[in-house]
Amino acid sequence: MKITMAHGSGGESTSRLIEEVFSKYFNNEYLSELSDSAVVPGAGRLAITTDSFVVTPVIFPGGDIGRLSVCGTVNDLLMSGAVPKYITCGCILEEGLDMEILDKVIASMAETAREAGVVVVTGDTKVVEKHSDVSGLIINTSGVGFIPEGIDAPGPSHLEDGDKIIVSGNLGDHHAAILGTRMGIENDIISDNAPLVEMTRKLMDNGLRVHAMRDVTRGGLGTVLNEFASASKCQIELSETDIPVSPSVKDFCGILGLNPIYMGNEGKMVISVHKDDAEKALLLIKESKYGENATVIGEVKKGKESADNINVIVRTKIGGKRVVGPMYGEGLPRIC
Repeated sequence: MKITMAHGSGGESTSRLIEEVFSKYFNNEYLSELSDSAVVPGAGRLAITTDSFVVTPVIFPGGDIGRLSVCGTVNDLLMSGAVPKYITCGCILEEGLDMEILDKVIASMAETAREAGVVVVTGDTKVVEKHSDVSGLIINTSGVGFIPEGIDAPGPSHLEDGDKIIVSGNLGDHHAAILGTRMGIENDIISDNAPLVEMTRKLMDNGLRVHAMRDVTRGGLGTVLNEFASASKCQIELSETDIPVSPSVKDFCGILGLNPIYMGNEGKMVISVHKDDAEKALLLIKESKYGENATVIGEVKKGKESADNINVIVRTKIGGKRVVGPMYGEGLPRIC
């Protein structure tokens, strides 16, 4: 069965679509009201985010657009020190989309929400005319999380001199998985899309001095660290040999001339943590789900010497140094 324009009419076909797909997987006390908005318990400080997800193909090695949408939204909340609680699901369906694909994506979205500890409380569905040979699906999600009392929300302007920079795992897996599938390049690379709940909560709950956290998505590590350096007016120095990249992604990059430091990820984060807490922070991340390949990749230099050099530097394998700027323009084939 395919999606038709009638599914977006607001009538019987729309109601049946909601009942047979969305309500089936997102069934809970808030969504079952089917109101225009959800009324949920609240808290003192809220973190709120929204994002839209477009990816081709919608199902890819290691994931799909449904899992991707939950992970992206949840991870954005986590990076502000919040505990994610509620998300919304807005779907734009292209006429001709296979109902089996939609069912699989929404089932995956619901499963990922359970893993992340969030509830899909409201949503919306629209159907648009077919515009391409490949039927499409766009998902928009908004998320709400609560920042616990006593938690200082980390931010890119909070870096301190001597902070250690830790990345939670191998870079480039998601980008390579999507691009490889599009180009028909056979490999064993799967997307890293994952909710980073366990590792972030361990860092926050143990009272470590984490000054900044960011999930490393489009633009890659290089762009994120340049944002850190600019916001905190400091220099960040990295060690090229410590930046974790799997052998398969290294080979993939070698074939296509790509740089993992600018490749997109959907299950990795980078943190700047006080130097005295770095060892414990690394251990907590490594002991968490999805953090087994975490490593310290550099440090923050903030003082008179770096005052006029607000940038990111990488020490190369042969002992030289080069500036790592943010990604400009497209840079790489877009993956979403």
